Amino acid sequence: MEPQKQSKPVWGVFWMIVTGLMFVGVTAVVKHVGDAVPAAQAAFLRYVLGLVFLIPMIRPILSARLTRRQLRLFGIRGLVHSFAVILWFFAMARISIAEVTAMNYLTPVYVSLGAALFLGERLPPRRLAAVIVALIGAIIILRPGLREIETGHIAMLGTAVFFAVGYLIAKQLSGELSAAVVVGMLSITVTIGLAPFAYAVWVTPTMGQLGWLFLVACFATAGHYTMTLAFAAAPLTVTQPVTFLQLVWAVTLGAVVFGEAVDAWVVFGGAVIMASVTFITWREALARRRVTPAVNEAKV
Repeated sequence: MEPQKQSKPVWGVFWMIVTGLMFVGVTAVVKHVGDAVPAAQAAFLRYVLGLVFLIPMIRPILSARLTRRQLRLFGIRGLVHSFAVILWFFAMARISIAEVTAMNYLTPVYVSLGAALFLGERLPPRRLAAVIVALIGAIIILRPGLREIETGHIAMLGTAVFFAVGYLIAKQLSGELSAAVVVGMLSITVTIGLAPFAYAVWVTPTMGQLGWLFLVACFATAGHYTMTLAFAAAPLTVTQPVTFLQLVWAVTLGAVVFGEAVDAWVVFGGAVIMASVTFITWREALARRRVTPAVNEAKV
């Protein structure tokens, strides 16, 4: 926790790099499990198995004396995050790791649009242009009419929307509460939110599948924690560009481990979206508003 207290940019970059590595680990394991376990059940098991990490967080959560407003915000975030992770697990079994990672970059763009439409924030011409450029990046990745758009692509579009709603709330809560409380409450609310969906599609998992999903829980919980530390340590204009490394790692992972072809259009489209997101974040900093979440936050 010492880096968080120092609030130095170098620590923000460090924690964001660690966050990216953790989430690449999540991606690799979920891709390995594939369709063997239904998406809703796999997401639920990831959170149930991860509850063991709540033990050291119980005391901070109880000590936080959460207000009714904070509990309501945590509940809303848990619900939308539940929908997001179901769609994310579904997409991971159907499209390439690079495509999933690149389309995750749309979340901050949706946040900017949501803040303008529902929170009354201004959307100046330059920011609007950056949003349009990001959407063009998504079109480059999907290439409608030139390739088949799969259900996994549609699922990822929905994933980014739900994550955008959740992380507008998360950024606000991370400024009020410690990382342990924010991460712990996310685990509790999402586990509850996923339970009925998992029950509806339940199949008996093998011990091997449980082991892999526990590893997902390890990587994801660590990633959420280090991501919160990055938020507290440095402004988003410092940490945001670091997130592009995750696309590089995802492309490498897909090609080397899973034999996925390297699609230059996906990489190019992801780079276009990432450039737009970085510009939006920079403009937010100039306006002294910090609503756009880090790309890495759009994870399970």
